[in-house]
Amino acid sequence: MTKKQTKRILKIAFIVASISSLYFVPWILVRAWLAPLPDTVQEQVNDAIGYGLDGMIVYVDQAGKPPELYAAGWHDRKNKIPVNPKALFKIASISKLYVAVAVAKLVNGKHLSLDKTLANYLPELAGRIENADKITLRMMVQHRSGIPNFTDTPGYWENPPKDNRKTLELVLDKPADFEPDKKYSYSNTNYLLIGEILDKTLGYSHHQYIKKEILTPLELNNTYSLLSEVDLDDVMSGYSVGYDGDLKYNDFINPSGSMVATAKDVGIFLRALNDGSLLKDNEQAIYSSIYDYEHTGLLPGYSSIARYHKDIDAVVVQFVNTSGGYTWNLSEIVYNRIVKILKSS
Repeated sequence: MTKKQTKRILKIAFIVASISSLYFVPWILVRAWLAPLPDTVQEQVNDAIGYGLDGMIVYVDQAGKPPELYAAGWHDRKNKIPVNPKALFKIASISKLYVAVAVAKLVNGKHLSLDKTLANYLPELAGRIENADKITLRMMVQHRSGIPNFTDTPGYWENPPKDNRKTLELVLDKPADFEPDKKYSYSNTNYLLIGEILDKTLGYSHHQYIKKEILTPLELNNTYSLLSEVDLDDVMSGYSVGYDGDLKYNDFINPSGSMVATAKDVGIFLRALNDGSLLKDNEQAIYSSIYDYEHTGLLPGYSSIARYHKDIDAVVVQFVNTSGGYTWNLSEIVYNRIVKILKSS
């Protein structure tokens, strides 16, 4: 075979491989990303439903303008009930922001110390969680503990435990993922344990503390710590690609992601957290040293994004009641496009 023939064969092989690779391109993401930017947030929310998302709620609080709610799609797909922008939603790990605020307030009040260890707070776990005598509360809040993430347990989402104790057993006696404070690795187990520490320190449920210290002062009357506290008809149904059922009825019980709230309530909370009106100066300083000022949430059937955009002084909260497949990627694309619309308006 001549050099010229070899070169020609390689060229053909490259072209064939390139064409074949197009089969694996998620074209729906490309289409959503490259589509012309609409003039309004409502148009973008409407367009998002065309990409296969069942329902969406968006709350925007931009300085100098009245807060706005936008919605499209289904609240309940089976019963053909359209989205209610005031519906309750499973906010999943956005709940961690509320827990971190509680920690900051209790540290400021000298009820907790960020430098005490897991073994100090929950001595019964010494020997059951590796490095319990080295892992501090600060490390758990910041996801730098090395404690394995219980949601990474194979089959977890198919048959989740029904209480915190059984959930914790999924990681007991397992080796640490890494030495404490050596790196960052997101672990829901951290916040399950923080919830236990808060309950023990307070002598009552930290959910009550959050209600007393955060929800009531901000008049967040549509935020709840547990799904069991609300009328399920008020909760947006949740769907997953390839699954026909309504995931609203799946109650994943853990302190790191059990809260339900309206988009407006989450937006009010996020604004207060970022503008300093929620926390006293000392509490704000502690919070700033331990956790973020924005969060996302993901549960089967539910995805959420809650962020403050300082450059346009805007809080934008987005709820989507579809998970699986490329839906999370779509949600992020749509969210970023909404922010672009706000910046251009």
